[in-house]
Amino acid sequence: MEKMTKQFGRLFMAGTVCAMSLFAASCSTDKDEPEPQDDNPEVTYKGNVAYSDGLVFNGNELGNGAQNFHLTGDVTLEKGTYLLKGWVYVDEGATLRIPAGTVIKGEKETMAALIVEPGGYCEMKGSAQEPIVMTSAQAPGRRRPGDWGGLIVCGKGLNNQGTQQIEGGPTTIHGGNVKSDNSGIYSYIRVEFAGYPFDTDKEINGVTFGSVGSGTRIDHIQVSYSNDDSFEWFGGSANCSYLIAYKGWDDDFDTDNGFDGEVSYCLSVRDPRIADTSQSNGFESDNNASGAETTPFTSARFRNVTLIGPMTSKNTGFANTSDYITAGDMFPDNGSKLGKFQAAVQIRRSSKLNISNLLAVGFPVGLIVDGEKGQTVAYAKAGEFKLENCIFSGMDALGTDKNKEYEDYFFDYATKSEDRSIVSFSHSFFLAGLGNRVMEENLLGLSDPSNTGQNYCPSAEISDGKGGYIGAFRDASDNWMKGWTNFDPQNTPY
Repeated sequence: MEKMTKQFGRLFMAGTVCAMSLFAASCSTDKDEPEPQDDNPEVTYKGNVAYSDGLVFNGNELGNGAQNFHLTGDVTLEKGTYLLKGWVYVDEGATLRIPAGTVIKGEKETMAALIVEPGGYCEMKGSAQEPIVMTSAQAPGRRRPGDWGGLIVCGKGLNNQGTQQIEGGPTTIHGGNVKSDNSGIYSYIRVEFAGYPFDTDKEINGVTFGSVGSGTRIDHIQVSYSNDDSFEWFGGSANCSYLIAYKGWDDDFDTDNGFDGEVSYCLSVRDPRIADTSQSNGFESDNNASGAETTPFTSARFRNVTLIGPMTSKNTGFANTSDYITAGDMFPDNGSKLGKFQAAVQIRRSSKLNISNLLAVGFPVGLIVDGEKGQTVAYAKAGEFKLENCIFSGMDALGTDKNKEYEDYFFDYATKSEDRSIVSFSHSFFLAGLGNRVMEENLLGLSDPSNTGQNYCPSAEISDGKGGYIGAFRDASDNWMKGWTNFDPQNTPY
């Protein structure tokens, strides 16, 4: 049943006690129906779900505190600092514009997240000089992975499940048949300490894309200390560029449910003491959870990517064990479980993920072409996806054929047979790829011009032999991260 929030005047005195029944409603502490203010937007409820043409409450709060708050109007924020409360949805037909230089802090108590619904439009146009920052509301030094929810963008693009609910808990149903759907502009944004676990093993990612169409602009986004994947795509055809995954908990770039966009210029840097119980990868790619051969296939094309894993020359004491992987002072104590690092690239469950011009350094395993479910191995043999012009450096095993397997030997899931006298199919597949090779880390000439804490950038171009270069950076002068990134968000005052 719908009911309008009643507007009350200010209380007589700051210390007045709500004793009279006349004022009982205005003294309610129910977070689904917070006390209104005179200058706040009107709010309508359907059950405990809030709807409003406005978004800003009490001067600097986004949402009125209801766990599910739906923006139905057209809102342009002023540049400033805001507190995001609850799950704030930008509904179909609604528009939200967030200007450069704005800071949005996610409230921990309400698992705050910003969710763009299919048909909704959000314009987040930061700049290299003034990025938009979405971060923890906790004080410097007290921030942890999972302090708030994250950024979720959904559209009416294609996926191979028809329509589906987005991962992480919000009620959004995404998917359609509009390949070129436009969900807005997302440019020069930092997302820090996201991934609140609203239930066991059900975290929101740093940034999640659900069926986002190719009409959406996505570039220059840094996700730091996410409590789940840094970036995950569920279907859609969005094209993305200049993405950074910094010290996330689980996978860096996760693709599912028919995502077929083009993604270029990506960097990931791992914290050697943070890995997920599910085994953390640089790339993890599924067609769907069962491995069914549903279309459209996950067939995204990633190029010019640098993955810096936990086993680099700077991490000489690394051990892929629970004694070492403790998260240190970044442990969130929120139920999230730690585990091990696994592979730079894991392709499985009928995925046809394509990667070119990849530089990957320091993972326990280089490549897993995983045949446990679906037809990924058959697709690899048939040339239906490719890894080309890729360099692996500092891997314990160049490839393995099984999930959670760290030894490089041949295993065939179809026949359940193994041969430990020969290398894995994944190993052979990698070396057969055009331009793929293995190099020692000290021959790469890597440095750290942006003070990420790891060497990631070559001093001179690593040529692909075709006029291009391998990795996310041409050389030390190629710094597309300048100005808008932050590699110490824990201690930054906002």
